[in-house]
Amino acid sequence: MPHTPSPPPSPVPSPPLSAAPPSSPASRAAVVAALRAAGCVFAEDEAELILAAAPSPDAAASMVERRAAGLPLELVVGWAGFLGRRIAVEPGVFVPRRRTEFLVEQALAQAPGAAVVVDLCCGSGAVGAALAAGLGEVELHAADIDPVAVRCARRNVADLGGQVHTGDLFEALPGGLRGRIDVLAANVPYVPTGEIGLLPAEARDHEPRVALDGGADGLDVLRRVAAGAPGWLAPGWLAPGGCLLAETSRRQAPAAVAAFTGAGLRTRLAVSEERCAHVVIGVGP
Repeated sequence: MPHTPSPPPSPVPSPPLSAAPPSSPASRAAVVAALRAAGCVFAEDEAELILAAAPSPDAAASMVERRAAGLPLELVVGWAGFLGRRIAVEPGVFVPRRRTEFLVEQALAQAPGAAVVVDLCCGSGAVGAALAAGLGEVELHAADIDPVAVRCARRNVADLGGQVHTGDLFEALPGGLRGRIDVLAANVPYVPTGEIGLLPAEARDHEPRVALDGGADGLDVLRRVAAGAPGWLAPGWLAPGGCLLAETSRRQAPAAVAAFTGAGLRTRLAVSEERCAHVVIGVGP
């Protein structure tokens, strides 16, 4: 979860649906004008996405009204683009950020032959879905404490054979996964409690606090995951063991690395300056 989340990836998460009904230039111009008047910087691109998703002019008008009122574009159209996939999202669910694609890329590079994958704090299930799509035949499990997120994640991993569980971190996982996990991706909440009010309105007003609030310094959940992970990761007898990956911020990275190292993991930090992404990677003993 982002330390200071930028507005959900705008615009154009992926091309409009090819089966979308055509819209007249007049209606498109009206939508662009309404969005621009509401302060949408990428009004033209957002208009294309809304018109592509709307089944009727009345529906388009309703969607424009909701977007103009501040609802994130992804929640208006019902999906977010993530590593080439359309991830279903709905009100009350954290919208996946493009920076989190870096976490998936690092996981695929670290464990290209992974057979068992877990997406912890899964939200919409975007990370797990992208990992399963990139790895091919895998046993995929996702988990979240929020029932709304669990429902949404099930929509996104069903075609990949994934299972989604409800509960608090490792308590949600089937016991049979202990010692078998090759990739444990944990996109934990990491906004410090005192900084929630500083987030952009699209995150602050429309995303669940449980998906944002990481405690006093933002690292409460990350520390819990790091402490519990070693018992769940696959052992590395003949090859590197299972790996844990978590997103964090530049400011929090040293403390996050220390939490992983303190849990007995061989740890490194991966950084993408272009995407302002920081991912801590720990390999099991």
